[in-house]
Amino acid sequence: MAGRGAIFSLFFRAPFVCRITLVFFATLLCAFPFGALAQEQREDEIIANLAGGRAIVHVAKDAIIFAAIDQPVERNSIPPRVMDLDATHIGILFGAAEWRIPADPKPIRLDRNFQRVSRADSRYQMPGEGETDLETIGVAFLEKLRPLIGQLHHRIDFSPEDPIFQIVIIGYAPNEYGPEVWVVEYHMEQSQVATRGDYWQTRIQRPRFTQVYPPEKHAPRTIVESRYPSNAKGPTLAELIQGHDPNITHLGSGDPRFAKVLDNIRGGQAQKAAPIDSADFMRAVLPLIAGNSTFVLGTMDERRGFEWMVPPEEPVEKAREDKNRPPDAPTLRRAPKP
Repeated sequence: MAGRGAIFSLFFRAPFVCRITLVFFATLLCAFPFGALAQEQREDEIIANLAGGRAIVHVAKDAIIFAAIDQPVERNSIPPRVMDLDATHIGILFGAAEWRIPADPKPIRLDRNFQRVSRADSRYQMPGEGETDLETIGVAFLEKLRPLIGQLHHRIDFSPEDPIFQIVIIGYAPNEYGPEVWVVEYHMEQSQVATRGDYWQTRIQRPRFTQVYPPEKHAPRTIVESRYPSNAKGPTLAELIQGHDPNITHLGSGDPRFAKVLDNIRGGQAQKAAPIDSADFMRAVLPLIAGNSTFVLGTMDERRGFEWMVPPEEPVEKAREDKNRPPDAPTLRRAPKP
């Protein structure tokens, strides 16, 4: 499997180009350079509330430090939601993570009641391919999205390459593979029903996976970042560090522990940074890059799972484990490197 930047569709197994995202039946802000969904909402029309922002991941020595910054994309935006996926993975949800039907005051949230799909369920089998743990997670969200997306019957002005929903999966792969970060994107397609006038069928496609960590062998290991929408302006944290941003450099000059973390990151050896020092550094740097935006910050250990340093305002639900999955099930991951 290719490394950083390689993208796969579980359905088509073909490369694609990641663009920007989409807003459903909501007021667009200037961050979106196209006029998508300029339609009037009907009283019974389903509405998607979007989560926008940044996911930042620092893989340090024996620990992963992750953060999510809330950067609203429209008036009714929700914050990025962090959820437990299994014993060694968490997910940060962006895009259409919450849906509302005007007649029902309770929203439909994709981060609630998550359960990994059993391998014995024939609905999730793909001919000629072995089911993987990542595919299991991806298809579980696909099944949550399918009935919601299917209720969209107006023409929506968007590119098929614009994801409507996105998960950043962070954690540890099995069989001593080590830390990993994946971006999972969901796209939709529409077709007009000619016999019914201005009536459209909307379908969700199978998820597309991009592995952003670990990088290829001998490539520098640094902080990785994913944004939603992907065209959000401004430098990444890694770019600020490499560019010797004065505010971040000041953190290093004021604390020798932070200076060492910065040296590791700039040297392409972020994975060698001390975990406690890296976590404290991230806690110090996030207010500088988040500004007035809210953020969450957590750490993950392969043995103890994840813990909060800056928790969300609401608790995170635990995923119900699939006890039927064998430990030697096939995987998308490439073989571990020495």
